[in-house]
Amino acid sequence: MSNFFITHFVRTMFVFTSRERAIIQAKTFLEKYLTLANGVTLEAGQRSVEVPPMPGVDEDMRRWSFFMIVEHNTIVNRSISAIIRQLARNEPLSGAAIIDPKKDVMPSQSAGEEQLGLFRDSVNEHMEMVKGIGKLRGTKTKAHMIFGDFDAHKWNCMFSFHLKIHYNQAKHVVNAVKTGR
Repeated sequence: MSNFFITHFVRTMFVFTSRERAIIQAKTFLEKYLTLANGVTLEAGQRSVEVPPMPGVDEDMRRWSFFMIVEHNTIVNRSISAIIRQLARNEPLSGAAIIDPKKDVMPSQSAGEEQLGLFRDSVNEHMEMVKGIGKLRGTKTKAHMIFGDFDAHKWNCMFSFHLKIHYNQAKHVVNAVKTGR
């Protein structure tokens, strides 16, 4: 399948996703990550596992631990939230809204269980922010590196879509650690 069709599919999916549905998806993925984290010890959570090639998981992201995946999500969550807030308020993008998606989203090798609380907070803060913010559709846009220009609404949809991509990776890592692979 070509990138054109994938891009068109994702953009169309976001058009038909409501704000409420995007919030429900974010909450669902938060719960899935926290359930997956149950029983993951510090040692297991810090063990890097190589995953097979997966859609959305770049080559330099394939050898992460569970806690590194969670830290990556927290970094991206805060960036997407900042983008949405600034686009919705018609503000110039600054701070966390302007990051290098190839460098600034990389987790530390020493990511630990403290990342779970930071991750939970980033998702909860995002959901509250989006509930209380005004118009999301039809705002100014910021380009996504793969899918093109997104308004605040499409960035809100991207929030849970990104969680989904890395949830599949996290499941693989936790299963590998638990089975001793």
